[in-house]
Amino acid sequence: MTEHEIVEKTKDFVKKTLEGAEGGHDWFHIERVYKNAKHIAHTEDANLFVVELGALLHDIADSKFHNGDESVGPTTAKNFLNSQGVEEDVIDHVVKIIENISFKGGNGQQKFKSIELDIVQDADRLDALGAIGIARTFNYGGFKNRPLYDPSIEPQMNMTKEEYKASNAPTINHFYEKLLLLKDRMNTETGRKIAAERHKFMENFLEQFYAEWDGIQ
Repeated sequence: MTEHEIVEKTKDFVKKTLEGAEGGHDWFHIERVYKNAKHIAHTEDANLFVVELGALLHDIADSKFHNGDESVGPTTAKNFLNSQGVEEDVIDHVVKIIENISFKGGNGQQKFKSIELDIVQDADRLDALGAIGIARTFNYGGFKNRPLYDPSIEPQMNMTKEEYKASNAPTINHFYEKLLLLKDRMNTETGRKIAAERHKFMENFLEQFYAEWDGIQ
């Protein structure tokens, strides 16, 4: 198969696998990340095939929905790519992207680095910012039955990976524990530019949120 055919087969596989998934981690999330990744890749010297496969498969089995098991996603991706006859070095690169893309509290060290990972990670982080990021955050908070906001519960800024994964804090706290931190953690110039715009949108949203919460507007 050609690379294009493999990418199209991967799209079909991801759509089928994520059918009925939570709204912030469904096929449409994957599609947005895929488009963002391709956009960023055109400004970088990168292997577009690896970027496309990494973007399409990065959330094929998010550990949040598999009892915290971080091995399911890489294994699922590897088995699928093997079934499509993808070269071993490409499979290994895609698996490393999946293993290293996640925020996980922001305190862990990546065990792997490549421009392809940088691109897919930026693309994924962009989907956690701006209007889409706000919508996804509240959608997931509702999915987990979390309160919107509780002024008595302050954001925890130095959580371990385990504490971050186990957190049941109000949804607004997530803006401070992750979303507002992403702008300064982007890897590429294109990613940083888009992130800055979306970051500002979220700051404006929070200002309006607190004003309405306090009954001012």
